[in-house]
Amino acid sequence: MKRFLRVLAWLLGLFLLLALALGFSGYLYLRSSLPQGEGRIALKGLSAPVEVVRDRWGVVRIRAQSLKDLFFAQGFVHAQERLWQMEFQRRVGQGRLSEVLGEATLSQDRFLRTWGFYWAAQEAYQRLFPEEKEAVDAYAAGVNAFLERGSPLPPEFRLLGFRPEPWTGPDVLVWAKMLSYDLSGNWEEELLRHRLLARGISPERLMELLPPYPEDAPTVLSAEDLRLPLKREEAPSALLRMAPPRFLEASNNWVVSGSRTTTGKPFLADDPHLGLQAPSLWFLMALEAPGLKAIGASLPGVPGIVIGRNHRIAWGVTNVGADVQDLYLLEEVGGRGYRYRGQVVPYRVREERIRIKGGREEVLRVRETVYGPVITDALQDPPKTPMALRWVSLDPEDHILMAFLGVNRAGNWEEFQRALEVYSAPSQNFVYADIDGNIGYIAPGKFPIRKEGHTGMVPVPGNGEWDWLGYRRPEEWPQVLNPPKGYVVTANHKVTPKGFPYALTYDWAEPYRAKRIEELLLAKEKLSLEDMKAIQQDQKSLLYRDFRPVLELLTPLSERGQAWKGRLLSWDGTMDKASEEALVFALWYTEFTRLPEKEVGEAYWDEPRYLLKALEEGDKNCDQPETEYQESCLDYAALALEKALDRKEALGAKAWGEVHRARFAHPVLTHTPLKRLSDREVAFGGDRYTVNVGPFDPATLRMDHGPSYRQIVDLSDMEASLFVHPMGQSGHFLSPHYADLLALWRRGDYLSLRFGAPLGRTLLLEPLPPP
Repeated sequence: MKRFLRVLAWLLGLFLLLALALGFSGYLYLRSSLPQGEGRIALKGLSAPVEVVRDRWGVVRIRAQSLKDLFFAQGFVHAQERLWQMEFQRRVGQGRLSEVLGEATLSQDRFLRTWGFYWAAQEAYQRLFPEEKEAVDAYAAGVNAFLERGSPLPPEFRLLGFRPEPWTGPDVLVWAKMLSYDLSGNWEEELLRHRLLARGISPERLMELLPPYPEDAPTVLSAEDLRLPLKREEAPSALLRMAPPRFLEASNNWVVSGSRTTTGKPFLADDPHLGLQAPSLWFLMALEAPGLKAIGASLPGVPGIVIGRNHRIAWGVTNVGADVQDLYLLEEVGGRGYRYRGQVVPYRVREERIRIKGGREEVLRVRETVYGPVITDALQDPPKTPMALRWVSLDPEDHILMAFLGVNRAGNWEEFQRALEVYSAPSQNFVYADIDGNIGYIAPGKFPIRKEGHTGMVPVPGNGEWDWLGYRRPEEWPQVLNPPKGYVVTANHKVTPKGFPYALTYDWAEPYRAKRIEELLLAKEKLSLEDMKAIQQDQKSLLYRDFRPVLELLTPLSERGQAWKGRLLSWDGTMDKASEEALVFALWYTEFTRLPEKEVGEAYWDEPRYLLKALEEGDKNCDQPETEYQESCLDYAALALEKALDRKEALGAKAWGEVHRARFAHPVLTHTPLKRLSDREVAFGGDRYTVNVGPFDPATLRMDHGPSYRQIVDLSDMEASLFVHPMGQSGHFLSPHYADLLALWRRGDYLSLRFGAPLGRTLLLEPLPPP
């Protein structure tokens, strides 16, 4: 009875909140805007009936009689469940948020318009292969079929007072461009180095502050894995070696040969670490039509399956972080042009009209060069010298969708390789397994060929001397089939071994996650499905293992500090959400990252190897100028512990998960009275360096990035494979599937997605009869 009363009270509170925000008629409208999940719907554009089945979790299975109808139905279903998300993503890519959100997003629109994502999507659409274009057009037609029905729109449209425009081909492609942007951060690294050099920091000091990837750390591929001849490496220059492992969107994946498993067949695991949001980035689906049978994670707004399996193979992706962006310093002449190959070349000016909610319009004049747009014009604190961007994702031709559609249909390694030959960006670490027992790895992408001396790490003169010379051929990409060690692990760490013929990038993630995954894979002679799950959920910190010797040498400044030194030394380093030691260690390390703040101009400098070297060898930043004596770095670390304990007391927290919370915020509703309905927040463990990752804002301790999707594929029984993503399948906050997967995701549970006939609600999409 008490539980019933609590539920009743919650429902009454929900009704009152909606009534206050939208009125009673608005509430009724919202109820009517939930998607139709069963019955029949006649649609113009279909050639034959399509079956859409939703299971108890809202996971969708679509069966069609042709690929065209399949992608049409996928577009329709995505629109049913995630239309607002798709609209928001489209407006981000178009740089048109201000039309519906007002002045608050104007600077973001200026930035997006300057880069020209939508221009690039429009150009790419004109150059699609016929088969690729048919899939894109069918998908867009499915979205438009939903819009043309005149069904009540999701609540966000009513709140903001507009209706979406018809969907087009470039709308499909632009979200792929935005994801490529999110996963390509080299331009920011170049600006960072440029800024630090301008501050007077020498290249030698930069090597200390931003240490290169350690030579003894693991790489994805070993020398014996590669078929390409290795070259003798010459001693690199200071700037060539300067390689800061900064945080981009991260991920883990691995594939294990049947020789190392209890089943005798491979396991393949993947968990891409991306932004946590409401609704989820991903949508679970099974797609089936003649010539295609794939299941896994799809992206609302894009046809096909991005990560998953079909009836013969499985695949997973993590970000390579390849350097496919360069900034070019422009020598301006009279403000009208720039010097290039001995001549003054006038800027091409592209006019962008940004409409702002309320009626105002702003005209943005974007300067274009032979390299691309002058992106420093859109920065709030631009450098003195203007810089233009060269980036592969702004090239006029882009066939990334064709690559993924080919992967969806591939039945063996050769077909998988061939599908990826047209892959562009962002480069991904693709791991592969098939039912015949093969495992493999490939890093596809358009990797620029730079002339000798151009590392891609700092801006170079845009005078024509440092232009790209072309792209690497597919046969030159890092790849291996059936590596001798019997497994492949990728965790955004360095891909290629010493002596590889060219550099993919010099910016690699710290190898902590990769080391821990390998450690766990090698801990048993034979690995089971349960072992794969345990690895994916692991939150033991190798960062703690590296910093533990520092704690042993520490002389705390108080009895409180002494007591906590003992507790931390007795701790096993697991960053569990219920652990008080995890909380103190995270606060202590975070405080310690403030060490070079005055030198670099950034509050937190999360570079573990710089910090460890400072503790071992000393560093000028450890001495506090406000005191009369010279502090050592151990003194600084002891003071950092006291500050961490002060912060813990101010927070009033007894466990890591009390303050380290995974946050799922709606991009619009989080700023309205409906925030309590749209947003979610859960306690979480881990940190930036654990396998089950938990990166956090050091100022707030909030976690806005993390495992956005998890899958484990058992190649001995594909139907027993496991999948999950946070939040839920629906984008509608009144749907029972808005956040029903969040509890599973948090506690490490999974769903089984099968091709077999599921139990659930069935919706039949039928061709509209002729008039």
